[in-house]
Amino acid sequence: MQLASRVALVTGAGRRVGRALAVALAGRGMRVAIHSHQSTAGAGATLESVRQLGAEGACFSADLSDARAARELPARVAAHFGQLDVLVNSAGIMTRASVEDTTPEMWDGIMNINLRSMFFTAQGALPALRAARGRIVNLADVGGMEPWPNYAAHCISKAGVVMLTQTLARALAPDITVNAIAPGAVLPPDEWDDRARAHLVRTTPLQRLGSPEDVSAALLYLLEGGDYVTGQTLVVDGGRLVR
Repeated sequence: MQLASRVALVTGAGRRVGRALAVALAGRGMRVAIHSHQSTAGAGATLESVRQLGAEGACFSADLSDARAARELPARVAAHFGQLDVLVNSAGIMTRASVEDTTPEMWDGIMNINLRSMFFTAQGALPALRAARGRIVNLADVGGMEPWPNYAAHCISKAGVVMLTQTLARALAPDITVNAIAPGAVLPPDEWDDRARAHLVRTTPLQRLGSPEDVSAALLYLLEGGDYVTGQTLVVDGGRLVR
């Protein structure tokens, strides 16, 4: 896919990896719809970075835990820009909680953002993406491929993203490709101390933490070079899954 002048919606683009993905797409000349919910100031900062690259952008607020709002967001983007070619489902939360400490409310909150929102945002994007023969890229996590006892619901939600990706890829072919990226130790939670970060480095075969740019490179491959790739989850983890 040639990305220049096409339109991408990036959910959760107000901070962290979502911001990096939006800026990377702007760097390829895409027009970028920057979604946020609580990170409105961050979305403004992302928009400024997009515009500094000479690209067109616009901010869209939506609570993706509301399935109706998730479904309606892509249509709002398509109405604003006149088209929608790429959906990047990046919005997500990472909540630390053991099996014993996970409440029904916590479970629902994690599942609604990390998994259900991706399904309904994709559902809402189908008319525009079919017209464009577009692409969907979901942000999974290596936690969806290995169990983390202190992030039980998170791991389960991200395992669901892997299956969601496969299911959508089969259902939407040949019109739309659907893939996922599973980052590893990229931007650990802000509350993690230096000791925890050092442990991650020691236990990663490539002996470093990942960066948002590592994830952006995977995204650009799937969009620009992945014409014959669908239903796959590209792991970007420095080798943690094979350690």
